[in-house]
Amino acid sequence: MNTDPHSPSDAPPTQSAVDPRTLRSQTTVLTTTIELLNERGLGGVSIDEISRRSGVAKTTIYRHWPIRADLLLDACARLITPMTVPDTGGFQTDLTAALTQLAQLLETARWSHTLPSVIDAAERDPDLARVLSRLQHSHMTPFLEIVDRALSRQEIVPLAEPSALIASMLGPLYYRRWFTHEPLSPAFLKGVVETVMARALAN
Repeated sequence: MNTDPHSPSDAPPTQSAVDPRTLRSQTTVLTTTIELLNERGLGGVSIDEISRRSGVAKTTIYRHWPIRADLLLDACARLITPMTVPDTGGFQTDLTAALTQLAQLLETARWSHTLPSVIDAAERDPDLARVLSRLQHSHMTPFLEIVDRALSRQEIVPLAEPSALIASMLGPLYYRRWFTHEPLSPAFLKGVVETVMARALAN
């Protein structure tokens, strides 16, 4: 009998690795869900259609995501496209670079087609409201860092409410992308930067 308290035979069994087939089916389901979100919005996504298109049985889908909302939450979370935070040495050039990056994402990223339906559903679903908050936070974070850096360099005046300045940066881009559908041109972005600079430098 092995009496050594440190013997490997007495150690608790380690958890086995996740079955690769399980990972494949989960990835397939999430990919299919995102495709349907892009094509139809939240209202057009059903477990029946996800199963039909992905080839994954509904019982398997429900085993991983007991309710439809759980699957939608996971899929929506994957819509986030991380932004890099530019550091050009100055507030105005940092802001221009960040807004240019966001404009490119708004015009090309798949989530830009899906986000309006998430915004609509978030009005009635607290879980999706939290997903929307995460998406919005991912957009705001680079700009908050840029503002914090400018404040530390004393490039802009102290702000009572930094989020209001962020809104003046992002709001015009959102308005053009989802309401007027006008291009997010370099001339337009230059105007946004000039407006923000005037506000950030005001006494």
